[in-house]
Amino acid sequence: MTQLTALQQVSVTVHDLPRAVAFYKEKLGVRHLFDGGPRMSFFACEMGVRLMLAVPEKPEFDHKSSILYFKVEDIGAAHRDLEGRGVVFRDAPHVVARLPGWEVWMAFFDDSEGNLLAITNERAVA
Repeated sequence: MTQLTALQQVSVTVHDLPRAVAFYKEKLGVRHLFDGGPRMSFFACEMGVRLMLAVPEKPEFDHKSSILYFKVEDIGAAHRDLEGRGVVFRDAPHVVARLPGWEVWMAFFDDSEGNLLAITNERAVA
């Protein structure tokens, strides 16, 4: 029986590829891998996952993406750094879940194409 165990690539719909590439490279600092012709560009995320920015080929592919959550070590520092690079956040870093021994923090923002993204951090608490 086939088991799907690893996510290799996520595609984010964009309409202005050069603008989106600049946003992910310059504002978010995601490592650019390569361009796939005039309609796609690929970026590296940890654990072998690729992020693909793509202009939709057909109308049925033209929709907002799922929310991408980027893990950061220090959410306060990441928030300040990204704001300094021109990223406009919808909210400040805040706790979204308090669990025994740890908390989950998030802050949400839009990319250059209107897709919702977030930075997230999990931290141990006493």
